[in-house]
Amino acid sequence: MTKLWSKGSDVNQRVHEFTVGEDLHWDKVLAPYDVLGSIAHALMLQKVGLLHESEANAIITHLQSLHPVVSDPSFEIPDDYEDIHSFVEANLTESLGEIGKKIHTARSRNDQVLLDTKLYLRDVLGHLTSQIEAFITQLLTHSEAHKDTLLPGYTHLQLAMPSSFGLWFGAYAESLIDDLEQWSATYRYVNKNPLGSGAGYGSSFPIDRECTTNLLSFDSLHVNVVAAQMSRGKTERIVSQSLAGVADTLARMAMDVVLYANPHFGFLSFPETWTTGSSIMPHKKNLDVMELIRAHCNQIKSLPNELQMLSTNLPSGYHRDAQLYKNHLFPAVQQLQDCIEIMHAMLMDVEVSTQSLDSKEYDELFSVEAVNDLVQQGTPFRDAYRMVATSIQEGTYKPNRELDHSHIGSLGNLGTSMLKTRLKDAVSAIPIGLSHQTTQSLLQPYESLKQLV
Repeated sequence: MTKLWSKGSDVNQRVHEFTVGEDLHWDKVLAPYDVLGSIAHALMLQKVGLLHESEANAIITHLQSLHPVVSDPSFEIPDDYEDIHSFVEANLTESLGEIGKKIHTARSRNDQVLLDTKLYLRDVLGHLTSQIEAFITQLLTHSEAHKDTLLPGYTHLQLAMPSSFGLWFGAYAESLIDDLEQWSATYRYVNKNPLGSGAGYGSSFPIDRECTTNLLSFDSLHVNVVAAQMSRGKTERIVSQSLAGVADTLARMAMDVVLYANPHFGFLSFPETWTTGSSIMPHKKNLDVMELIRAHCNQIKSLPNELQMLSTNLPSGYHRDAQLYKNHLFPAVQQLQDCIEIMHAMLMDVEVSTQSLDSKEYDELFSVEAVNDLVQQGTPFRDAYRMVATSIQEGTYKPNRELDHSHIGSLGNLGTSMLKTRLKDAVSAIPIGLSHQTTQSLLQPYESLKQLV
């Protein structure tokens, strides 16, 4: 297949294979977005007079018929193409002849891939937000259901103070809400239109960048064309930082689950269907799922650094190094989606122990309560502390297991309604259905579509 940039000579096959790399695999992900971007671009070209209406109609109608083809999970880009951009243009040219060659007017593959990536990541952020919202809702449900079920609290992995499953589930719910609240800034950066920046230096054609911004439902555009080009890598890195935040929370929770399900702790358990066994030890019920979630999420936490290193010491302008961003980011997106999905499903079947603190070995968890009782009777706190410490050392300490925690965020007042409000606000900052709405809008018949410009 002739390259879009070919000047008549064939490239060495080894050069072709090395430079294409894994692009054909990951460009399948970008294919639907490339088609949508081309529809918006064609409409804009018609508006500014660079395409006749009949040409725009033919190009857009064909692109609309191509969209379901490239959206099908079984779609593969033939090996003799460099990328999805060359495939789409060749497909147009093969079907429409000379008209198809006009689609690339006032455009570069550089701003194409920028656009495709932003549309994809905007979609990803919306989908993940919906996933995380459902998971947080589940955690809050568990939190309320088990608010009176006590659980040992640890610092330094040593016994500390009484906690509860209400606090534990609620803690991870709030941590994920914190993560989502950071996503709004990420989303605002992603939702800027780079189309029209060309190869990073704009175009002498009288294009209308605000037109494509509106058609593709971007909040705004990257104003400076060089800055738009420099957003390649920066966009991926900012998104990776948001993914890493969620991954960190999930990895920590997975570690807790593995620890709490250990028979020596015995705070949590799962049906056998969620566990694996041993080839030699018949008693084993391993939480391999949680261990793999922990490992996958720890890998995702390294993603921002990987992407940062890819762009180290690069000057402004486009460089082929940027091709590799997809190889790191796209699999991480899928992995995080899988981790959230299976953790959500697994925790639906979690079994919580109601006898966690009944054993004498947990008596010292209540030492702070003994101190507080003395303080309420008039003993200065530091004196009360030493009195209880001495009684523990001498073996005369007797715990008071009656708890009365009333402040917000404590055992007796989880503050669930406040967390639900924060969750609602965090989710509302990311328009989850925007990508679907944009797709439906751009797939209208041409006569309706041209009214948008």
